[in-house]
Amino acid sequence: MTNYLSISHLQDIANIMRRDVLKMTTQAESGHPTSCLSAAEIMSVLFFHEMSYDTKNALNPDNDEFILSKGHAAPILYSALYNTGCINDNLLDLRKLNSFLEGHPIPSSKLKWIKVATGSLGQGLSVGVGMALAAKLQNRKFRTYVLLGDSEIAEGEIYEALQLGAYYKLNNIIAIVDINRLGQRGETMIGHNIALYKKRFKGFGWNILVCDGHNIKKLLKVFSKVKNSKKPSIILAKTIKGKGVGFLEDRDRWHGTALTKEQLQKALTEIPNPKMPKIIINKPKVVNVKTIDKTAKSPASKSSLINKTNYQKYQEISTREAYGNALANLALKDKTILAIDAEVSNSTKSEKVKYVKPRQFVEAFIAEQNMASMALGLSVKGFNVFASSFAAFLTRAHDQIRMAAISKADITFCGSHSGVSIGKDGASQMGLEDLPMFRDLPNSIVLYPSDAVSCNKLTKLCAGLNNIKYLRTTRAATPVIYKNTEQFKIGDFKILKQSKDDKLVLIGAGITLYEALRAYSALKNQHINSAVVDLYCIKPFNAKKLINFVKKHGNKIVIAEDHYKEGGIGEMIAEEIENAKSDIMLSHLAVQELPHSGTKDELLDKYGIDWQGYVVVAKEMVRR
Repeated sequence: MTNYLSISHLQDIANIMRRDVLKMTTQAESGHPTSCLSAAEIMSVLFFHEMSYDTKNALNPDNDEFILSKGHAAPILYSALYNTGCINDNLLDLRKLNSFLEGHPIPSSKLKWIKVATGSLGQGLSVGVGMALAAKLQNRKFRTYVLLGDSEIAEGEIYEALQLGAYYKLNNIIAIVDINRLGQRGETMIGHNIALYKKRFKGFGWNILVCDGHNIKKLLKVFSKVKNSKKPSIILAKTIKGKGVGFLEDRDRWHGTALTKEQLQKALTEIPNPKMPKIIINKPKVVNVKTIDKTAKSPASKSSLINKTNYQKYQEISTREAYGNALANLALKDKTILAIDAEVSNSTKSEKVKYVKPRQFVEAFIAEQNMASMALGLSVKGFNVFASSFAAFLTRAHDQIRMAAISKADITFCGSHSGVSIGKDGASQMGLEDLPMFRDLPNSIVLYPSDAVSCNKLTKLCAGLNNIKYLRTTRAATPVIYKNTEQFKIGDFKILKQSKDDKLVLIGAGITLYEALRAYSALKNQHINSAVVDLYCIKPFNAKKLINFVKKHGNKIVIAEDHYKEGGIGEMIAEEIENAKSDIMLSHLAVQELPHSGTKDELLDKYGIDWQGYVVVAKEMVRR
């Protein structure tokens, strides 16, 4: 047990970490030492007294979890991991090109103790809520500790996380706010007004405790209290930025500034240089998890909504409906499948999961940023997460999804109601900017199914793929065009129509594929043969295969997409044609103005992305 460590021992460890941080950042000639110094006692109590974890196994599922939401304080986290024996990296390699000790924490194959990337402020508590919820769903006893900075408390996502933590009664999460008063450019919004902090957080239903963040005895006392709390807990720790070094303490303009070698020597004379006491870290208790299936019997009216994903040719069904069916069927077969939705599950159709496996559905309510970060926390604890909302609303969570990609997370995002084809709801509901948002993410996969069969197959593929996946689904019902036996591969496309006499290639994706097929028939009636391609996989994109196909079928392309022109599929193809130095002629039809309310057909026509748009442009190209 670590309880033998005296208060003086824990203070010694805090000072050892202070010295480490100053040496590391001076050697790196960059970093945020003062933000680390304010958290030294907190980190000492957490890592050397409170938390239980297996220092030899970062992936032990029963380890207590720690998230450094104030990611710029990474040096003190590395010091804590080093002094507990979790890592043996040279701390003085901080921020070097070949070091795993990056400027802000990022997961890596070597540094497995870092579960999620942090540094974009305001997201750590949401990730922690995801991890704490995972513990409840898995019937595990680990606790999740989240260290936040006081500056990031201005971020709205913090309060989204507070709401949901209380709603799900997550008494296994403990947030600690390092209230050191100073942000990057001066005093924070609330400064050291602890009473106001307490008043602000109390209304969210959390257990609130206040203490001196530099007093080991008081820290031990508050951490002891939260263990028996029936609510999630937040510790408001009043601290001093730069604590331990006189010329840094509570001084502005030192944020993100490393000491010079001369300043370092002066600072080190002020910080005690004790020997590291002998430490023994509490190992977590092994939990034999028993699968508890709390699946309720579904009412006939609800269970009938779930089919076995076998579709009849020409059956009219939307891809969002097919997504819900596929996801429910995946959940029936795999207890790690978890659907999470931002209170639009009756529209995205992810609600079908809760009719067959209610324990595998999580309601995130209308808080997409928190949903995305929570999905990250759930995913790193072993869940295969499918997070759904309207495509338009996922753009609100771009940064959170970006940080999930940096964390190398395996999450599938589904954006429904994409494009103007949603109809009368208007521009605010139309996802027209989502494709480049997901295409830009490292190692992402972007899929755009057109019918129920392709959506079913692609959803199932996502369950077995790594990294961030994006499924773009549509509101309108579309006829089934593929057989249930059709196979779909990542990085490929389907050729639906072709002949040896083709004058051009019509490319569609999602809703516009049907417009391309109508255009094909209209052109054929006018004795113009064309090929039709379903570009269901937008990333990765097999440009070489498509270019070779087009060269054999008229060397001309017309593509229409239910998306803005900028960053869409047409721009992607145009870039690949240019990179290949090909002479292929391309016409790109897309939404090029702010859209209006109207019916699906009216809007496709108004913005020139319907079958008639294809036909007009195709005829012009053939005449050239």
